[in-house]
Amino acid sequence: MKSSFDQFCINVSDLDRSIYFYETVLGFKITHRIEQPGGMNVTEVIFEGDSGNRLQIACHHDQTGSIDHGNALWKFYISTDDCAGLYKRCIEAGAESMVEPKRLEGWPVTAAFVKDPDGYQVELLEHHAETPPNQ
Repeated sequence: MKSSFDQFCINVSDLDRSIYFYETVLGFKITHRIEQPGGMNVTEVIFEGDSGNRLQIACHHDQTGSIDHGNALWKFYISTDDCAGLYKRCIEAGAESMVEPKRLEGWPVTAAFVKDPDGYQVELLEHHAETPPNQ
């Protein structure tokens, strides 16, 4: 038996703002937009990245105010071939910086952290073929 994660869904407070961030800033392609009226009263948008994995965002029309994050979701990762460039685009688009791009000690990656428009922590991750020197 094989299993894999296919997509996950996060709630957002402003659909247009989140679409701009994930489509225009991060470069994901919208594959579906679904209106679910009635009891659900939600608009859902599904984005797909180069790897085929998907992110779904949902905006519940009867919800007001900020998204309550609780403590369940820590962060999610965005793979990129240009961590510094993607980080710069995020900051220029108004994302909150958490950690500037940095080559991680002991790992063959450069990582940066930003918050999306609803405060979700996003780790931008650029993989390198080798570990840093002196490791």
